[in-house]
Amino acid sequence: MASIARSSLLRQVASARLASQHSVIANAARASAFHTTARRDILPPLPQRVQGTVNDAAPVPPTSPSHGSYHWTFDRLVAGSLIPLTVAPFAAGSLNPTLDALLCATILIHSHTGFQNIIIDYVPAYRTPRARKLFMWGLNAATAVVGLALYEFETTDVGITEAIKRIWTA
Repeated sequence: MASIARSSLLRQVASARLASQHSVIANAARASAFHTTARRDILPPLPQRVQGTVNDAAPVPPTSPSHGSYHWTFDRLVAGSLIPLTVAPFAAGSLNPTLDALLCATILIHSHTGFQNIIIDYVPAYRTPRARKLFMWGLNAATAVVGLALYEFETTDVGITEAIKRIWTA
């Protein structure tokens, strides 16, 4: 009796494996068909330019303290200052508008420099100068709009820390 059940189970397992292998092969065929076509609609390649020869030395960028270690140190100081500025209004129990404005300004600077670093890293100026300029202008515009919105929220409404306090106790 066990030998009869075993053979039928083996047939079921074998047919399930064959079906899964067939679907894997079908998916691989679709993927390889996409990769071997001449049209690539998802992301076109960036402009390719070779400057110099293979034997040229790598260019050394000009030194600038505002784009070197001072820039990194400033980013770390701003990020580190967000911790006490976030905790202080709730720990002290008083809602100070000056402290609230300082928190908003620090959040705005931290967000701006973080997105600026992302643009600098992932949109190279030597390959896509127009896109880099567009992203930088977009970032500056977004920072100005968010700064204006935070100013309006601070002056005409309850402010950031009071809003967080109300949401937390709701």
